[in-house]
Amino acid sequence: MPPALVDVVDGEIVVLEPRRLAARLAARRVAEERGEEVGRTVGYQVRFEDVGGPATRIRFVTEGILMRRLVADPTLHGVGAVVLDEFHERHLHGDLALALVRRFRPDLKLVVMSATLEAAPVAAFLGGCPTIRSEGRRFPVEIDWADGVEPAAAVRRLVEAGTEGDILVFLPGAAEIHRARAALEPLAARRGLELVMLHGDLPAAEQDRAVRPAARQKVILSTNVAESSVTIPGVRAVVDGGEARVAGHSPWTGLPTLRLAKISRASAAQRAGRAGRDAPGACVRLYGRHDHDTRPAHDVPEVRRADLAEAALALHAAGVSDIGAFEWLDAPPAAAVAASEALLARLGAVAPGGGVTDLGRRMLRYPLHPRLARLMVEAEARGVAGEAAAIAALVGERDRAAREDPRRAATTSGPSDLLEAADRLAGTGPVDRVRKQLQRIAGGGRRRGGADDEALLLCTLAGFPDRVAKRRRPGSAELLLCGGGSAEQSPQSVVRDDLLVAVDAEERRTGASRKVVVRAASAVRPEWLLDLPGIAEEREVVWAGERAEVVTRLRYERLVLDESRGAPAAADAEAAARVLAEAALAAGPAAFADPEALARWRARVRFVAATFPEAGIVVPDPAETLAALCARKSSFAELRAASLVDALRARLAPAQLRLVDKMAPERIQLKGRAVRVDYDADPPAIASRLQDFFGMSATPTIAAGRVALVVHLLAPNRRAVQVTRDLAGFWARHYPALRKQLMRRYPKHAWPEDPRAG
Repeated sequence: MPPALVDVVDGEIVVLEPRRLAARLAARRVAEERGEEVGRTVGYQVRFEDVGGPATRIRFVTEGILMRRLVADPTLHGVGAVVLDEFHERHLHGDLALALVRRFRPDLKLVVMSATLEAAPVAAFLGGCPTIRSEGRRFPVEIDWADGVEPAAAVRRLVEAGTEGDILVFLPGAAEIHRARAALEPLAARRGLELVMLHGDLPAAEQDRAVRPAARQKVILSTNVAESSVTIPGVRAVVDGGEARVAGHSPWTGLPTLRLAKISRASAAQRAGRAGRDAPGACVRLYGRHDHDTRPAHDVPEVRRADLAEAALALHAAGVSDIGAFEWLDAPPAAAVAASEALLARLGAVAPGGGVTDLGRRMLRYPLHPRLARLMVEAEARGVAGEAAAIAALVGERDRAAREDPRRAATTSGPSDLLEAADRLAGTGPVDRVRKQLQRIAGGGRRRGGADDEALLLCTLAGFPDRVAKRRRPGSAELLLCGGGSAEQSPQSVVRDDLLVAVDAEERRTGASRKVVVRAASAVRPEWLLDLPGIAEEREVVWAGERAEVVTRLRYERLVLDESRGAPAAADAEAAARVLAEAALAAGPAAFADPEALARWRARVRFVAATFPEAGIVVPDPAETLAALCARKSSFAELRAASLVDALRARLAPAQLRLVDKMAPERIQLKGRAVRVDYDADPPAIASRLQDFFGMSATPTIAAGRVALVVHLLAPNRRAVQVTRDLAGFWARHYPALRKQLMRRYPKHAWPEDPRAG
């Protein structure tokens, strides 16, 4: 397709390939067909390598390269056509390129293609553009189901069955490839087979060896890089393990990850088709037919499952202010858009209106996730970009780094797992290639010293400001997270500081339980947080047993960095009174007054209010009065010193209070003694010895004579011998007979014949 466009398109033809290997091999294939070397009319540009020049018309590029070009120049000046190859894989950058070209260059020739593409949605998104289908030349491929068979065993069967041609074995990753190679070496030695590997981390020469024709039968152990875009001549049989390492992202950091997953039916068809390019072939699937048939038809678009921070920053840089309203082929989840925007704002990359800040533009120079780009920009400012490049490379390529240097239990402690790991991995593999690229961008080399360690820790904090954690207790592995929740520090982490940044973590499940384990951390000092947006000083009045106290906290998001307590100041009076009132009401009014005295006074007020409704007396509420009594106080001791009953009395008008005191006396005077009136009784009552009523001819009354009291007449043993409201009638009708009984029982007491005489 790309060569066919050369004569009909003005300008450069940019061909997007999902992988570096595919871009390089496709460029070489097209150049060979044109009878020229790569780098002239046909070139390619991938990470770490740019082969081309001013005369290059067809340029094969990887997704990151095209995205950076679109960010720098959304109109793609000088480009006449863009070809998006293998679009069925639905990588995020491919979707983004499609949408950006559609928005900024509607005049551009745009070709979207794949052998297993769902063409209708793409054509509709592009305004109903034409769809072309080419069957090409295909040969039949016989499918054999071999559920549970090991890859090496499947290859052995094919070889022993006399399979002609090369055998392509699909495995999830480099580790599985190396294991299969070791298992197949005895067979290769016996049968004269050539064992070759094919994956993205291999040097170009070894990749070329895997795809070039060979004099001997080859067994090609490959990741899914050979699934599409790459044609390997001579393959007659495919062994499909049914799995691949799928690009995703860590929910913790948002950084890219690779996880093991089952391939889709579309990918299975792509793999099987590798055996039918030149002649009839065979495909051995190491899983069952039912397993195959229940898999999804296509991979879930990455835009629906990936972290969007890097894409969002690119869109903002391209002039898109509202990411949520941007027109995608498949819209991302709203929550993912919001999370990416929040992170970019937190990193200082995007202004409130959606525009990219100066800091954000400096971050865009780095082909990294915004967290790591922010780390690098901070490192430039602090003069430690050389060493920071090693840390950024290590974190960004941590899946590969783990394979190069399996984690081991730490024997020493240090300020950062990243510094230790960067030292161990210096000069090795893909991590080192990324480090060198970042150093070239930053213009700084490697230089380390003890003073630089603090600067590097500050750079890590700049990239992960929302991942600060604090130990629950000194020396504990349990961490409290600034965003809420907790985590556990891995034993492999060397950091022993109480405050740290959790750079890399994973969620681990055991049955129904789950926990977050921090695998890599970096030390933080409290003073480093003082200038960050998450820092806040708060002053809170709390209840401390018997009194209100002021707690002053220095908080970073939800983490308390420092706390002190003291007595409330004048400015805290209102809050202290409010806290005191809450505690006092919980304790109840009876905790701050004699319960009996409180009840008696309220009963007296209720009696007068009912007896003299014209006075308009409303019985004061003790709880409401207690709350009001808390004003300008901060302790239970102060409340107890203040009289709640006096406060209740003060809530009545002076005339009402005089009326209560006069019409509902707390006591009335009898012969030689005053007795308390029980206003809880209805009617009110008094109780005293019978002798105390001698000399009284009528029942005592209250409320200016309106209410006669109920009189409980007691014998010398304090037991009632009569209850009456008619004292005169008692003397006349009941006393004579009762007198005889009392005289016999209590002869020492005087029992006059006429008690009314005294």
